[in-house]
Amino acid sequence: MGSQDARESNEQVSVGGTGRRALLGAAVLGATGGVLGLSGTARAADARHGGGGLKSLPVPTIIGHRGASGYRPEHTFGSYQLALDLGADIVEAGDLVPTKDGHIVCRHEPEIGGTTDVADHPEFAGRRTTKVLDGVSTTGWFTEDFTLAELKTLRAIERIPANRPHNTLYNGRWEIPTFEEVLKWQDEQTRKRGKQVWIYPETKHPTYFRKLGLGLEERVAKLLHKYGKDRKNSPVILQSFEPSSIQRLNKLVDNPLVVLLSGATTRPWDFVEAGDPRTVADLITRAGLREIAGYAQGIGPTLDLVIPKDANGNLTTPTTLVKDAHAVGLILHPYTMRNENPFLPANFRKGTDADAYGDVFGAFRTYFATGIDGVFTDNADTGVLARADFVKG
Repeated sequence: MGSQDARESNEQVSVGGTGRRALLGAAVLGATGGVLGLSGTARAADARHGGGGLKSLPVPTIIGHRGASGYRPEHTFGSYQLALDLGADIVEAGDLVPTKDGHIVCRHEPEIGGTTDVADHPEFAGRRTTKVLDGVSTTGWFTEDFTLAELKTLRAIERIPANRPHNTLYNGRWEIPTFEEVLKWQDEQTRKRGKQVWIYPETKHPTYFRKLGLGLEERVAKLLHKYGKDRKNSPVILQSFEPSSIQRLNKLVDNPLVVLLSGATTRPWDFVEAGDPRTVADLITRAGLREIAGYAQGIGPTLDLVIPKDANGNLTTPTTLVKDAHAVGLILHPYTMRNENPFLPANFRKGTDADAYGDVFGAFRTYFATGIDGVFTDNADTGVLARADFVKG
């Protein structure tokens, strides 16, 4: 996942969803305990022993952000596999972007200069170009200019080596996975591990790609249907920063759906294109949340929408977002917890080294205490330990 690209700020509207909304309302009541006032331990136990679908997930849910990207280059099978090994309840596999020939692959962004070794391939030097991506001039290599066969000749590299120099050890080891390969991998891992593996893919820049004739939602829905994973209890949660993409998916599949929310002053790009003046601040009002609940089951807000920071980067007082979202039956899976200092609130940092870990357990505890239903993290093992601390209370 990533925004346009406000999602990395902590690094350097429709009908038809009533049935699923009612299902999720039951999941919120039964699994989060937010309305019933259950203890953390009781909430987690209730979720683990609940029925299928969202209710079967532990709460707070630990979501492996692009896999285990604190330890391996993101959106690779090495990263996805390790996230499961470290205890992630869900793996964010993956950020979905199309190829020139209409396949869906997993990359953080369509621009792949920072996440693959494409720059080392002289045969693709001529593909380097500048495009306007959601209003931002971006230079590099783009997935939509490559066939799948060409992309398969590339290998993944670490995206933020200054913060994760240890991850560069694995540069060049893994190729770019397709979404269809991920769906097959999910089934294989479910069989091998004897427990259901969940994934949490995101449609990236859907308005941009639709204009190129590479609409994402129909392609994603077709693959989910092919593998029998397009139902309300399917272990696939779909997410997007563009509400219209979620509305479109709501008409194509019955999966749980989540609207991602960047900074309060930002506007979803589909709103910009449609001339809709609303910002994220409008979407997190009670009226805005009620509208989202008409076609989605949850929201994925940036952590700053849950607990804002002051001018010095320290956490302040939690907002009412958790309570307001739960009141209309929406779950909250905010993003992104990372162990390294630069990504933590200032009051949880230790020293100044860019790749050193801070007091991430303290930060997890503070966010969990707001009542969020789960969190995206680059370090699933840390999240699992933090949850164990929290539910022990």
